Amino acid sequence: MKKIYLKETNMFVLRQINNKINTMVISMSVICLMLFMTISILSSSLSLRNMMQKDLNDMTPVDINLYKTANLPEKTVNAYGREITYTKEQIEDSKITIQEIFKKNELNTDVLKDVVEIPIYVNNDLTWENFFGNSFEKIKEQYPMLVYGTPEEIVKISDYNRLANLYGMKQYELKDDEYIVLCELDSMKKLRNEVMEKGRPLTIAGKEYKSKYQDCQEGFIVMSSNHTNTGIIVVPDNCPLEEENKELTFLAANFNATTEEEKQEIHRMFTNEDSSSFIQKLEEQGITIDGMSKISIVESSIGLATIITFIAIYLGIIFLIASSAILALKQLTESSDNRQRYLILRKIGCDEKMINKALFRQIGIFFAMPLILAIIHSIFGIQFVLSMMAGLAKAEDLLPSIVTTVAIIGVVYGAYFLATYLGSKNIIKEEN
Repeated sequence: MKKIYLKETNMFVLRQINNKINTMVISMSVICLMLFMTISILSSSLSLRNMMQKDLNDMTPVDINLYKTANLPEKTVNAYGREITYTKEQIEDSKITIQEIFKKNELNTDVLKDVVEIPIYVNNDLTWENFFGNSFEKIKEQYPMLVYGTPEEIVKISDYNRLANLYGMKQYELKDDEYIVLCELDSMKKLRNEVMEKGRPLTIAGKEYKSKYQDCQEGFIVMSSNHTNTGIIVVPDNCPLEEENKELTFLAANFNATTEEEKQEIHRMFTNEDSSSFIQKLEEQGITIDGMSKISIVESSIGLATIITFIAIYLGIIFLIASSAILALKQLTESSDNRQRYLILRKIGCDEKMINKALFRQIGIFFAMPLILAIIHSIFGIQFVLSMMAGLAKAEDLLPSIVTTVAIIGVVYGAYFLATYLGSKNIIKEEN
């Protein structure tokens, strides 16, 4: 392309770049790899941190969740490699609500407000395998590690709506022959939607129900740091589930407190952090009530988010600075070695403006090539990271982190580029 190649100092610039490509293949590959790591680590890690902070607000709508096993078996059971036999008192306590446990053990329930307690049922005839039906074998080939014998958790519509009202979530209505699936984990939601699109009916406690929707709906019961609900079946109130079908008794409430100090004090009552806590005293009596508070979830999530952010920024900045420094040093060395060539350009009639323009283009291409290649590779790298972080981060949440990454790279990479250009310009002027 003679009109471009022979224009101004383009021939000189292209020959210089061609020489660098021939002599810097390995080092440019390493620089490209480091820039790829910078873009991928910063974008995905900052996206994960932003998503975790957003999920905290959505997934911790109340101050505390408590739950205990219902209907403990009277016979000896094998759990975690050891045999367990429950006492008569433990079996009786498992059949009453958490609030009744509080009253029986003289807990001042005034420390809690907005209390909602609901039963969660299971039916051994309705497991994940039963839910997937004819699609089970196909799904098992794709996901062989899932425990398909896991019973589905079942909640009655009025119980769920009371909890949803407390959480500030959407409430639902059902006809006597309908059910709804609540699921928020993307990978499981995809599998369930494939089944529900086919109009899969479910048999629950001897009665057949059809799905009200052809896909999973948003909703959850237990608080968490992110959207991990793998599936809850919501059924009408007249579903013939018996008392023996109760698996858990679940309680959600807020702390009756106005200051953070008061909330921390109530929080310690319902955790094992303090040996004198109410929950610890119940443990000593053989009564196990598990749960989590908003305070503990937020503290652990903020700690994890801080670690992720620190590691991401540290590694990203280190790789970015190393890449920029190598490019800068290489270009400054080249400029020093090529001073005679720029002197020849002056002798054949090139003015300083043309020489500086040629130098700017040369350094610009030199810095841009590995960055462009790294950006192309990072598009696929980030997609892979997102697939590995399914349920924790989403593609639509990448934009803020990408903008931040571009800003960081622009400042650091741009500063090295500008410093390299100014330094090289001073070097080639020395013999002027």
